[in-house]
Amino acid sequence: MSGSAFNVFKSRVPVAWSPRLYITLVRGLPGTRRLHRRTLEAMRLRRCHRTVEHRTTPSLLGMLTQVKRLVAVETEEMYNARKQAEAERRALRPPLVVSHRPPPPTPKPAAAAAEGAAANAQ
Repeated sequence: MSGSAFNVFKSRVPVAWSPRLYITLVRGLPGTRRLHRRTLEAMRLRRCHRTVEHRTTPSLLGMLTQVKRLVAVETEEMYNARKQAEAERRALRPPLVVSHRPPPPTPKPAAAAAEGAAANAQ
């Protein structure tokens, strides 16, 4: 997830129903209410920018409404698309070959060499 946690929170769209939800903690725990910290602990979210996978249940949806400003929720399709984009960004690229040697002198054509030799002889 690029950008700040606020941008992630601000750009969230309503999530369509999905059998599995991927929940990422995008804001830190210090300064939050104890109830919210315990809710995140129940969802196995203990560190920032960690993602967990959960089945969609009414109790999970209730927990998400409680801590909605601290987490980002993705469906399986959204999660896979994000991971694929990250993998493409991190993929190895062909190396750049930089040569610091001066280019070799280009050989003169035979006709130009003969004219140059005749000019030198005179």
